Amino acid sequence: MTGSRILALGHYQPGKVLTNDDLAKFVDTNDEWIRSRVGIRARHVAAGDETVDMMAAHAAAKALAGAGTKTEDVDLVMVATCTAEHRVPSMAARVAERLGIPAPAAIDVNVSCSGFTHALAQADHTLRAGAASRALVIAAEKLTGVTDWNDRSTAVLTGDGAGAAVVAPAAGPGDAGAIGPVVWGSAPEMGSAVRIEGSPPVFAQEGQAVYRWAVKELPPIVRRVCERGGVAPTDLAAIVLHQANLRIIEPLARSLGAPQAVVATDVTESGNTSGASVPLAFSKLVARGEVESGAPVLLFAFGGNLSYAGQVVRCP
Repeated sequence: MTGSRILALGHYQPGKVLTNDDLAKFVDTNDEWIRSRVGIRARHVAAGDETVDMMAAHAAAKALAGAGTKTEDVDLVMVATCTAEHRVPSMAARVAERLGIPAPAAIDVNVSCSGFTHALAQADHTLRAGAASRALVIAAEKLTGVTDWNDRSTAVLTGDGAGAAVVAPAAGPGDAGAIGPVVWGSAPEMGSAVRIEGSPPVFAQEGQAVYRWAVKELPPIVRRVCERGGVAPTDLAAIVLHQANLRIIEPLARSLGAPQAVVATDVTESGNTSGASVPLAFSKLVARGEVESGAPVLLFAFGGNLSYAGQVVRCP
């Protein structure tokens, strides 16, 4: 069994940007209220015909181009999403069709906000077992499509977008882009704290319950991710957490004791994009040249289902 690595990343966001001031025109809120509570200044909103699989395909195409990978070399497509407009065909199958990927295993993963880190771990395990040779791991969400715009506690949070990674077998120990062991789990008894339910489905959450759980329970779990990855927090080059709320991201990052690490705060410009937030933020850091190739990066996501997953990866 060999390890796996990330060859390249890609991301996509809709062109429409909704600022806090724009939102305040039809929701009882204002810029100061939003920024002081969650740190968000703006979010991207998909058009009516801009679907989850369309955004996923755009991000994946960029990742494939960055990796120099041909579509015919991809034999596994995984799409993490909790906002798929349709159940069958899967988002993964639709993305494969859009990109012209012949005969891949096409699998959707629904672990809500931690979907990408779960899917990345599953792709890593699949490549290690020799069941695939080149994987596309994508997370795409159209969270605004399930937003109740009359509920200011959730309407201020949501945004849309996608992020993707091309994953291939590692060349050997210490290979740049290597994916470390996953630490994952859940708190099923709190699963109802974040919900997308009903017909039509609507996003709702118990924000204070999630906040208290995150700040209390997650710090030791995040430290365990570093331990399993064989990396001291002081050696991390970047920390990419689920972009849910700046008031969770910043103290959770500080609890690690990694003052030298770049901390992704894409939530300020993108809002909460659920499962897409980690690859979206990671791809932006790499695109801006803020993390050197081969440097260790902590990925960790948590949220819906009160599930979590994380791993240390090497920057492609």
